[in-house]
Amino acid sequence: MLEIAVLGAGRIGRIHAGNIAAHPDARLAGIADTVPNAAARLAETLGARALTIDDALSADAVLIASPTPTHADYIERAAARRLPVFCEKPIDLSADRVRACLASVRQAGIKLMVGFNRRFDPHFAALKARLGAGEIGAIEMLTIISRDPSPPPIAYVETSGGLFRDMMIHDLDMARFLLDEEPVEVTAAASCLVDPAIGAAGDVDTAVVTLRTASGRLCQISNSRRASYGYDQRIEAHGAKGLLRAGNVLPTTVELADAAGFRTDPVLPFFLERYAASYRTELGAFIATITGGTSARPDGEDGLRALLLADAALESSRTGRTVRPSEV
Repeated sequence: MLEIAVLGAGRIGRIHAGNIAAHPDARLAGIADTVPNAAARLAETLGARALTIDDALSADAVLIASPTPTHADYIERAAARRLPVFCEKPIDLSADRVRACLASVRQAGIKLMVGFNRRFDPHFAALKARLGAGEIGAIEMLTIISRDPSPPPIAYVETSGGLFRDMMIHDLDMARFLLDEEPVEVTAAASCLVDPAIGAAGDVDTAVVTLRTASGRLCQISNSRRASYGYDQRIEAHGAKGLLRAGNVLPTTVELADAAGFRTDPVLPFFLERYAASYRTELGAFIATITGGTSARPDGEDGLRALLLADAALESSRTGRTVRPSEV
């Protein structure tokens, strides 16, 4: 039974800790947080122990779900003990800091998996598999839509790294995953249309990014911090022989038709509901990398490449020019 300790007792830490506690091949070794009471409360609900950071780093593996500024330090501390690591995205907001962290990971020879959970969503994974099977031939255009139901608190915006590094980084990783080719050019436009306080904090809440690969494949990503109809998550892939599309997920497939027209359930409210299955599958993949000796993917290099795309998008939005990720 693999013992996994969780670092971080916030919202995402609660998701991961609950999934570990419920997994048949793992045991929740405990939860550590810089706020001990938070760790104690979460541990109590799951029948686990509250740990110090040092105690947590004595488990068989660690799952890092703490605030972003702590990620690289915790990875390096785990690497020094030769522990496998799962780390939520991003590894850090600085590409140079990520590179230094990955050097420590390589030197220690440990497995590092980065939390781009959308790769494990059953709908997006099925789309990827059907692309790989050649159902629509060579992919030519990819469209990714990701819109939150409402903006996050300003206190979160101020420390998140901004829309490109915090929100869109998931979509940038998904673009790499589905295109199966590295984007070499990034063109972005961004505005603050939802909440002026977000602009006052130095961020944007509405953005469109176009990626271009060396072979000419194109991807457009649309992000907004507001969608009045719920959590909007859609992907469309267009190829030489047709189109594949993964639409929004509804609570039920029940549809009402009356004099007012046809109506369905609203889309799921937020990521906790929409991606619940992906978090469980992601954890299973991490456990399999340890117990079965498989490669960890997405790995640290995936985390770095997505961050470089986010940095390029930010630079493009500020300068109005197309940016190559290798330039940032």
